[in-house]
Amino acid sequence: MAAEPKRAERHIAAPGTLLLRDRLASGALDALALVESYIARIVEREPQVGAWAWFDPDFARAQARALDAHRRAGRPLGRLHGLPVGIKDIIDTARIPTENGCPLDAGRVPIRDAWIVARLKKEGAIIMGKTVTTELAFMHPGKTANPHNLAHSPGGSSQGSAAAVADGMVPLAIGTQTGGSVIRPASFCGVTGYKPTFGAIPRTGILPQSPSLDTVGVFASDPAGAALLAEVLFGQDDGDPATHTEPAPALLTATRTPPPLPPVFAFVKPPGWADADPALHAAFAELVAALGDQVFEVSLPDIFAEAAAQRQRVNMAEMAYHYYRYWRDGADRLGPATRAGIESGNATAARDYLSARDVPRVLNAALEEIFNRCDAIICPAATGPAPRGHDTTGDPIFNGLWTFCGTPCLSLPLLIDAGDMPMGVQLVAARGNDTRLLRTAQWLHDWATGDDTMTQETS
Repeated sequence: MAAEPKRAERHIAAPGTLLLRDRLASGALDALALVESYIARIVEREPQVGAWAWFDPDFARAQARALDAHRRAGRPLGRLHGLPVGIKDIIDTARIPTENGCPLDAGRVPIRDAWIVARLKKEGAIIMGKTVTTELAFMHPGKTANPHNLAHSPGGSSQGSAAAVADGMVPLAIGTQTGGSVIRPASFCGVTGYKPTFGAIPRTGILPQSPSLDTVGVFASDPAGAALLAEVLFGQDDGDPATHTEPAPALLTATRTPPPLPPVFAFVKPPGWADADPALHAAFAELVAALGDQVFEVSLPDIFAEAAAQRQRVNMAEMAYHYYRYWRDGADRLGPATRAGIESGNATAARDYLSARDVPRVLNAALEEIFNRCDAIICPAATGPAPRGHDTTGDPIFNGLWTFCGTPCLSLPLLIDAGDMPMGVQLVAARGNDTRLLRTAQWLHDWATGDDTMTQETS
């Protein structure tokens, strides 16, 4: 075990995402040249890592050529001009397969883009391909391996997106989280994963599993890259009643603005802490000691011990409803984890489901006192490093609580175990306080890594 900060190894010599963006916008770097470097990496590593459900290099090249011509013509550029993005394969893409990691959807090709894909195109992003998801974004693993050690799990269900960023196949990627499917893969694969406040990013055109919980998230190498991508995706859409009309927050500016004072962290040992890997316990003890007076430890009220079961009740009940057609038309072709989840939802009483829906209000009320005393809660992103084997996606116990509460959270790749496997540090802020979360995350990232790249890129 070591608590010394260590970045995931970068497999291609690429500058930070913001510098890439600026070089693309100025013409110092052509989109086609950038895309070719990522295509070469995918061709080299995809047979081992298996991050992509659909990838066509000529499709990526065609987008890059069009964007280069657009820039040379002097036309206005989008905020993501020329940046390749991986898209989780439960997110609809027009005329591109979206098979939801499920044999029952093999050959499915949507006729229109999801809201967020249309937004990406409008802002000049290159749709690099579709990344592997677990079956129906639940717990039956896909084909992806962990880039740090191919014998280990990459997490789930946004496993392909996390692995693609970690292995240098793409600088940015999109996933979703219903339990822990952004934060946990980010932790296992050693990248930054950011799950915004519930309802911040429209889900129109994305496979619904549990609409009370489903949240779009992003992957990048650092908080600034995550902020750049997420800020573009924040918005309101009538197709998603969870979204709201408030102006999108200035997420990227938040990462570029030093806090007025060094941030204060509330260290929380969430339910499940006692069963976590001893290496994780030791690493967090060192991290908390290193932060010194900037951190205080606080215990969550007893009601939080019930949150995992209550979140699962909501998840399973809503999944049983939204996945009924899969159950009706081919239950025998679904993986055992997916079948078990739907069966659990089928057995959930309406009174228990409705009662569980009320729990987040109580939990968030209890969290207010903590958030009034700190900039962010600091806690583990997973119970330890990625487990060995590909028959599990890992335990979401440290993630589901924050998904249930709808609070924004972010995983930073700051810790490693004795086997050189990443362990993420999770930061959590109050609902709607995404800018403060990202500003604090960037501060912790820079403090832990001694990295002054952000200053150089944004000066």
